[in-house]
Amino acid sequence: MRNSVRVDVAVIGAGTAGLAAWRAARAAGASAVIVEGGPYGTTCARVGCMPSKLLIAAAEAAHAIARAPGFGVHVDAPVSVDGREVMARVRRERDRFVGFVLDGIEKIPAAERITGFARFVDRNTLEVEGGPRIFARSIVIATGSRPSVPPMLQGLGDRLVVNDDVFSWDDLPKSVAVFGPGVIGLELGQALARLGVRVVVLGRGGRLGPITDPVVQQAARKAFSAELLLDPDAHVSRVERDGDQVIVDYVGPAGEPRSERFDFVLAATGRAPNVDRLGLEMAGLQRDARGVPLFDPSTLQAGDSSVFIAGDAANDVPLLHEAADEGRIAGENAARFPQVKAALRRARLGVVFTDPQIAIVGRGFASLPPHAVAGEVSFEDQGRARVMLRNRGHLRVYASAETGRFLGAEMVGPDAEHIGHLLAWALQANMTIAQMLDMPFYHPVVEEGLRTALRDADARVREAQQPRIAAVA
Repeated sequence: MRNSVRVDVAVIGAGTAGLAAWRAARAAGASAVIVEGGPYGTTCARVGCMPSKLLIAAAEAAHAIARAPGFGVHVDAPVSVDGREVMARVRRERDRFVGFVLDGIEKIPAAERITGFARFVDRNTLEVEGGPRIFARSIVIATGSRPSVPPMLQGLGDRLVVNDDVFSWDDLPKSVAVFGPGVIGLELGQALARLGVRVVVLGRGGRLGPITDPVVQQAARKAFSAELLLDPDAHVSRVERDGDQVIVDYVGPAGEPRSERFDFVLAATGRAPNVDRLGLEMAGLQRDARGVPLFDPSTLQAGDSSVFIAGDAANDVPLLHEAADEGRIAGENAARFPQVKAALRRARLGVVFTDPQIAIVGRGFASLPPHAVAGEVSFEDQGRARVMLRNRGHLRVYASAETGRFLGAEMVGPDAEHIGHLLAWALQANMTIAQMLDMPFYHPVVEEGLRTALRDADARVREAQQPRIAAVA
């Protein structure tokens, strides 16, 4: 007879969100188990943010040497990139980060860790493949996501890779075609190109990363196209394997037909939430077109049920800090169910670690209300950026024309990760553009570019309010 387990909270998935949910549930005094069917170690540590930054760091070192002559500094000996050494460090440090996560998982009592794939029997019951049946008062879905590969690329065998595979390479290939100029495609594509790999990045629809502002997108395309062939709206007619290479036929950015061979095709075409094998139809939850349960972002509760969802599985904001927050919120509410409480959701902040970097604060240009105005600055002539030979990119900040309140920003430029943090704090504090201009700006720093954009936005707010002020007078 199958063993059974009875707990207050069952968490499916031991990634960032799942671990946060289990800890929060236990901290709230609930009994809890965590179920994992795949390898332990978070996506960020194993195949995401940390190994990608290791590869980017190597690329930045190579690029710094290549950029040195611009300062009058010349390297006499020819610079070479040892791909095996690069990838050995990536794997070594990646394994170290994963080890930290595994150490934390090992501290979870063995009785509260269940190995196997879980499926819903009903809203309060899970059946674990090769394991027990779990009866829980509440269930948290934190099953993460996986790379999504379009049909055009699925017949390439081992010549097709996703970002998970890149970090297991023993050596760098000679050439890679990257499909998808999103966050992963841009980061890995540029890094590989700087390490001496011949790279093309091809997309559909014209969008780059998370950018929705056409002015910022134009600046980003100009910056990245200076280093690699980039076409965010490419027309690809053929992708076919030929021996140990892949032939890609496409129309180049200038309209010219191209046929090229590559060692690998990297599919960076998005990720799919891991909810399709959970048997969610047995839970009777209302779901969206991708099969994800509809949920309240402030509570992570699916409808009025005892099921909660967090992290990449929620298909909302696939970022580590958001996954940790969502896991905590879901775990706390699962423990206190049915007394569910809305929790603080932080201002949205996304960063892409390209060079120049990309940062999106708030919901960005595409979701601005009709009464918004924009202030902007180009970094091409910004003082500190020119000093560092990093003068590429553009920043636009958005504000309410009615109240002057800061609404968000999109940028591509130097130190966007830091400027993005400043702007996210201002957004969460509900600051106006005028209040932001009252903050200190040192000289000479890149943030002076931010001040220029804020001044421009402030002028546009004043201009928009002038007729109303005159009418009142």
